[in-house]
Amino acid sequence: MEYILHLFILICFYTLLSQSLNLSAGFTGLISLAHAGFYGIGAYTTAILSTQFGFTFWLSIPLAMLISGAIAFIVSLIALRTVEDYFIICTLGIQVILFSIMNNWMGLTRGPLGIPGIPSISLFGFSLDSKISFLTLSLFFVTFVWFVLRNISKSGFGKTLTAISEDEIYTQSIGKNVYLSKTVSFTMSAMFAAIPGTLYAHYISYIDPTSFTVNESIFVLSIVIIGGLGNLTGSFLAATFLVLLPEALRFVGMPNSIAANMRQIIYGLILVVVMMTGKKGVKELFMLKTPLS
Repeated sequence: MEYILHLFILICFYTLLSQSLNLSAGFTGLISLAHAGFYGIGAYTTAILSTQFGFTFWLSIPLAMLISGAIAFIVSLIALRTVEDYFIICTLGIQVILFSIMNNWMGLTRGPLGIPGIPSISLFGFSLDSKISFLTLSLFFVTFVWFVLRNISKSGFGKTLTAISEDEIYTQSIGKNVYLSKTVSFTMSAMFAAIPGTLYAHYISYIDPTSFTVNESIFVLSIVIIGGLGNLTGSFLAATFLVLLPEALRFVGMPNSIAANMRQIIYGLILVVVMMTGKKGVKELFMLKTPLS
């Protein structure tokens, strides 16, 4: 049961990450490879504040969101002057920079040594150190972020973001401030990415830079694409699929000498098949009929 609860907690983390990335990538069309960096900012902020200054989770999470958003805003002033493929490469560079800071700033992040001893979350005097209580808290944040993003998608601002992703020149021609809308979208996306970062730090109680690499950004982007760009429910289902699939393959009987490599091959083949089904096929697979649901 502990193992199953752990998997569902991971699904919640990746759902939060993919939902937050959907705000910029799905709604606005800003494909970013820097999301794991903002995820890491959230984790390191709460780790430093809780271990060195005694901040509680409830105080550190808004600060983590503000710091992540501030860094994303500064980054966006430069990155958003590029478009399409150039923007993707630019965010890849940002991810590398953020990882390098986490890995080399020994005085702040302790570099490869990481930060141990992150306390568990307390609520009304009760410590949320059991997996079932932490899963409940994670589900609360998943629901909260889904609700906020769903309302954003239905608002006038959300419609502007969708218009930008469809036709940026037309959106600008009807008087919408495209650059400002992109900046807000990218900044808010980074702020929401800090939430799973804070949860992850308190859940694991130890963090190091290896959890926030470009591979993590690619994995989160894969969840968004498989679940459907702009589809918040799809983010949850795709996260469930990609987290549980490797675990399910552990139970496939194969000789020990080839088991590890064969699991990776099978995992890769399944992903290729899923992506080859195309957007319509993915929606049918997850029984999703409406966008932005």
